[in-house]
Amino acid sequence: MPTKDAYIGRFAPSPTGPLHLGSLFTALASFLQARKSHGHWLLRIDDLDTPRLAPGAIENILTTLDAYGLHWDGEIAYESQWLEHYQNAIDQLTKNDLIYPCICSRKQLTRYRLKNPEIITYPGFCRTRQHSPTNPHSLRIKTPGQIISIFDFLHGQHQQKIHQEIGDFIIKRRDHIFSYQLSVVVSDHLQKITEIVRGIDLLDSTPRQVFLQQQLGFATPHYQHVPIIVDALGTKLSKQAFASPVHTKNSSQTLYYLLTQLQQNPPHELISAPINELLDWAITSWDISRLKKISVINL
Repeated sequence: MPTKDAYIGRFAPSPTGPLHLGSLFTALASFLQARKSHGHWLLRIDDLDTPRLAPGAIENILTTLDAYGLHWDGEIAYESQWLEHYQNAIDQLTKNDLIYPCICSRKQLTRYRLKNPEIITYPGFCRTRQHSPTNPHSLRIKTPGQIISIFDFLHGQHQQKIHQEIGDFIIKRRDHIFSYQLSVVVSDHLQKITEIVRGIDLLDSTPRQVFLQQQLGFATPHYQHVPIIVDALGTKLSKQAFASPVHTKNSSQTLYYLLTQLQQNPPHELISAPINELLDWAITSWDISRLKKISVINL
């Protein structure tokens, strides 16, 4: 078991398809940061969004990580096994008068924004309305007027006026699926995560998560948001954009390429070295500060 002051990092992929190069890039960064810190690297499967789960995706994720030598510590965690904890968090927020039901559909909100293009956040229609609990509804959290400020080691201070820039956001969908913003906060708390290394596309979500941590009385981990990999058109590699799966053949060359993209400058003689030898070098030489102020890596 990790000690109280141990470094605990994590990789938390969604099994909506096979791992692509962008996912492996982030996994490698978080793995190396944990190992360089003599800490623990946990694997958590974000399997809450059941309509989007892809058959065989979990097995692909595990096989790919194993093929690249990214071995996690302890048992794999599955968010679908923590539903009670997410509901407990909602109950606590409800008790503190921070939650309200929202019956607005996506179609209704889209129509409203077409007529009112200057409104970019949820307009708060349901904040003060009373609804029958039998009506299909999502749950939104009341957001604060003050600025939420976070510090990211790679990108410095990041501030957000959540109410003005985001609005009251959903923490449980009308299909009864807990939102990412809530589940990630509760899951990181349950696993006692001390530092989160993830893609910069999630930097904008971080103030919302810090706000939820504050309301739930959770500790805030350290954050480091690494660059995302984009294709020739500038589009982030993602499953939604049909990014190609990572192949386990020629894994040493792929790992060498990723270390180069992570600005670690591996020596050329390691380009075909065995995975364990390449990772040993990478852990010893790892310096995440070389990624400071870098947001995008071109494929």
